[in-house]
Amino acid sequence: MAKDDGVVLAGVGPRLRALRERRGTTLARLAEETGISVSTLSRLESGQRRPTLELLLPLATAYGVGLDELVGTGTTQDPRVRPEPIVRHGVTFVPLTRRPGGVRAYKQVFPPGAPATPPRQGSHDGYDWVYVLTGRVRLLLGEQDLVLTEGEVAEFDTRVPHSLSNAGPGVAEVINLFGPQGERVHVRARTAARGAAAAGAPGDGGETRSGQGRTRR
Repeated sequence: MAKDDGVVLAGVGPRLRALRERRGTTLARLAEETGISVSTLSRLESGQRRPTLELLLPLATAYGVGLDELVGTGTTQDPRVRPEPIVRHGVTFVPLTRRPGGVRAYKQVFPPGAPATPPRQGSHDGYDWVYVLTGRVRLLLGEQDLVLTEGEVAEFDTRVPHSLSNAGPGVAEVINLFGPQGERVHVRARTAARGAAAAGAPGDGGETRSGQGRTRR
């Protein structure tokens, strides 16, 4: 059964506001990106302006979603993520999330010797969390030169020059969580053993800190 038009239109404003807040952007920045005035965007979100195709198309493009998601008239979205791998300098990036903004998840696969050229450190806004699934990964972070092995985690501010590469000898795979606005991964619970290690008790677990980043075992 088709939804009542009034109900559909009434839900557009809250949906637009939720998408913008989830993306972590402002009305002013969205206005620059879409060419829609701040006042119009504000009235759309509050339900004081009737959404039209002319207004919704640039918003759908900015948020990277379909019109049916903005309007809420589509069928229940398939929860399965069907990522299209991206290959850069021999390293394969597999997107694991599809929502716009916020923390994004990737799986990275480093073939032996990848990247082929010596790693060049880059910097940009954001915060990164890297977990090694298999193999050995070399992390250059500022003046630090670290080798992460299976099960190790590193988290760091990406404004610090950094690079990742395969430390050999086999394939290396990592899970990468990246917050473009600097969002950090919040750990809600830890095992008792790890908590004791963090408090300074002897044990196998623990973490190494620096002014630039942190690694965990």
